[in-house]
Amino acid sequence: MRVDLFDFDLPDERIALRPAEPRDSARLLVVDPNGQTMLSDHRASDLPSFLRAGDALVFNDTKVIPAQLEGIRHREGAGGQQVSATLHMRVGANKWKAFAKPGKRIKEGDRIAFGHSGESCMIGSLDATVEEKGEAGEVMLAFDLSGPALDEAIAAVGHIPLPPYIAAKRPEDERDRADYQTIYAREEGAVAAPTAGLHFTPALFEALDKAGIERHFVTLHVGAGTFLPVKADDTDDHKMHLESGYVSAETAARLNEVKKNGGRIVCVGTTSLRLIESAAGDSGEIKPWAGPTGIFITPGYRFKAVDILMTNFHLPRSTLFMLVSAFAGFETMHAAYKHAISTGYRFYSYGDASLLFRKDK
Repeated sequence: MRVDLFDFDLPDERIALRPAEPRDSARLLVVDPNGQTMLSDHRASDLPSFLRAGDALVFNDTKVIPAQLEGIRHREGAGGQQVSATLHMRVGANKWKAFAKPGKRIKEGDRIAFGHSGESCMIGSLDATVEEKGEAGEVMLAFDLSGPALDEAIAAVGHIPLPPYIAAKRPEDERDRADYQTIYAREEGAVAAPTAGLHFTPALFEALDKAGIERHFVTLHVGAGTFLPVKADDTDDHKMHLESGYVSAETAARLNEVKKNGGRIVCVGTTSLRLIESAAGDSGEIKPWAGPTGIFITPGYRFKAVDILMTNFHLPRSTLFMLVSAFAGFETMHAAYKHAISTGYRFYSYGDASLLFRKDK
């Protein structure tokens, strides 16, 4: 499909720079393409009233790490140059794929001393070698440190990689270390939050428990590729960046039992949906999964396992707006976003949420 079909105009003031307080007071647009009322306005705290006993929520328990690194590049015969790198996928005990800026000037073999500015000492504890150089500024960094020692060093010198549409308006601060993390985050490795999960509070969990709605957790480490624009003119020509995920045998078995008993699988966020759909076979059975996924969901995709999706509002021309258009319907989602914009919903990572029911075929 043509990528421009997924474009829309979003006023700048609709972009949220801070989350709602409390988290579950965020607005919730319920979108049911099969119901008598297609669009209705609610709050995240109303979520239990749209689910029923026996349904299962699926959360992504990945934890955001301070993956934005600043440093100085060194090369024999050349002076130091300030560079930044956003880690997006770990591929070994001491190796990360990253998006580097300025990407064109970085070469294989360059040494980068992270945690330093142009005025500071160049001898540091978080140094890396550019082992490979790919497209669009992507590099493979081999760090001198490895394992837990590397994790500690990244935590010490790194910054929370706020989405570019927030970072362009204000710097990262201490509030973001808590705000840009779900209350159930536990598996370190993401460079972006699974933002639909930011709306959950202990009080909302308690209400869901009382309603008989199950909670299950999977892990998909969200990469910086989620912020990259789709530069192709046609969706067939776009290449997704891989992200690493994990679905345990126990979780897969329990979700299959939920479906067997007539319950619905409700994914909290596009990341958990993409992982569940990657792990599901054509019959709809969910199998254990461990490894990378580059699943790209556009209109025409046949969903195998997921029935309902809770998600935030996404960027124009993005792979995520394509995904929700595939899930609830192309025309439905354009109408939903038009309604959200005109009625003051807050967009993107710190914004409001939508609850989407899968469109009947």
